[in-house]
Amino acid sequence: MIIQLGDRQPIYHRVHASYPLRINMDGDFGDSDLNTSRSSHPTMDTLDEVNFSHDTLSPSGEPPYVRGIHKNMYLDRLWTMRQYAGFADAQSTNLRFKDLLSKGQSGLSVAFDLPTQLGLDSNSELATGEVGKVGVAIDSIHDVRVLFDGIDLSNVSTSMTINAPATSLFALYVAYADEMGVPRNQLRGTVQNDILKEYIARGLYIFPPLQSMRLTTDLMSWSRENTPLWNTISVSGYHMREAGCTATQEIAFTLSNGLEYIQQAINVGIGIDDVAPRISFFFGCHNDFFEEVAKFRAARKLWHNLVTERFQPNNPKSTMLRFHTQTAGVTLTAQQPINNSVRVAYQALAAVLGGTQSLHTNSYDEAIGLPTEESALLALRTQQILALETNIPNTVDPLAGSYLIEELTTKLHDESRKLIESIESDGGAMNCVISGYQQREIHEAAWNQLQATECGKISIVGVNKYTESDESEQLGQIIDPSKAQNQINKLNEMKKNRDESLIEKHLEKIRIGAENNDNLLEIMIEAYRAEVTLGEVNDVLREVFGTWIAPSGV
Repeated sequence: MIIQLGDRQPIYHRVHASYPLRINMDGDFGDSDLNTSRSSHPTMDTLDEVNFSHDTLSPSGEPPYVRGIHKNMYLDRLWTMRQYAGFADAQSTNLRFKDLLSKGQSGLSVAFDLPTQLGLDSNSELATGEVGKVGVAIDSIHDVRVLFDGIDLSNVSTSMTINAPATSLFALYVAYADEMGVPRNQLRGTVQNDILKEYIARGLYIFPPLQSMRLTTDLMSWSRENTPLWNTISVSGYHMREAGCTATQEIAFTLSNGLEYIQQAINVGIGIDDVAPRISFFFGCHNDFFEEVAKFRAARKLWHNLVTERFQPNNPKSTMLRFHTQTAGVTLTAQQPINNSVRVAYQALAAVLGGTQSLHTNSYDEAIGLPTEESALLALRTQQILALETNIPNTVDPLAGSYLIEELTTKLHDESRKLIESIESDGGAMNCVISGYQQREIHEAAWNQLQATECGKISIVGVNKYTESDESEQLGQIIDPSKAQNQINKLNEMKKNRDESLIEKHLEKIRIGAENNDNLLEIMIEAYRAEVTLGEVNDVLREVFGTWIAPSGV
């Protein structure tokens, strides 16, 4: 064996090519249709004889990227610690951003409230009771100015979790950056812009699928010319996993959506090597530790193979799967909530061992309400302890060569590929979304998981195992209700004092651009600069594009 050790040196290969590791134990190797659920993971006592050699795994940084997309992984650069934050109004969120940055966070991640996610102004009747509840309320350029006040956008990477009105929020961000004199080509970050998963899992869509996809490609086309460092889409498996899908479905549905976005971009004239390197991914990380590590490794290999086979790119970065991870909100419990900090730590460890590029660790009280400052700080410190005290980042893909990890990686890769091929045979992700296929599959998986939990097959400490009679007294963060009313009052005041004739001119330009299939980004930037509101822009688009109800009713 040849093992590289030393001060922060990568262990690329644990075994020399000419001396394969041979493990002999009693039992069977395992069959070809091995289920990757908790109860049927391959175990060491099922192993007969396995050979691992130098040639079975490519080094990290080389195709098909099973071991990571960078040669030295965290030895050269740690993952970005990007804690998701947003609540009440822009001023409150700005203070939380600055607090997190001062404590060592290395990137911003903006959470928007439900009205903003649905393209509604805070004073809309449909926004009643939801303003600022699960994220920050953004109505106009004034809110964006406050949200990023004192934060240098040329030095920070910003992620915005926004989908249906992604073009609007991105346009607002660019409009503010222009005001601050930050060159567009220096802006770094990601806008989620993943509308397919909204139809599949979350339900926060506005327009029909085809019209929504048009907005997605508008953003891609504009960004290619103006903000080349910006990731124009973050294809999310996280929300589908939160809705109940399996690890295999999370890989398959996510990568299938990614292939759809690439094809749609190509259809409007964007080359594969222009769009694919700016696509990032977003996965959840759950409690089945080894399955989660293998899931990330399998997804990297599968994405490389699929993009190579289908699109034949020239740029190696076009086949690299770069991803952000968030620990699993759906695994957090309101019962014995402090236990969640342990769950989060193990999930964060799995994400790092799987090679994530950035990470959000949930706060332990999120099953109860919005995180408090104390719980949010503990979530950040969890990442920092993992990065600085465990020495785990000092080794590249430390679980490589493990029989269990390699077997799970192969199984997840193969099973996910079969599911992707089935979706492709039915016309691709878009057609399947319109028919409700992914929605129905996730509903079935969620139902199976619920039944397994209720009968005790899946154990949850504090819920169906080791329960306590005393209920938690933790309440989470309480939002001051006056802040929602203040937000509405500020919006009403702004509308009274602006030039309404100018507003109408900008809205008419948006209407004409939408009807003529023009790229809407620059038109929106100019409109938001003139104090047009988020709701006004998206109301015009609703009139032109119409709305939609998913066939499954979600």
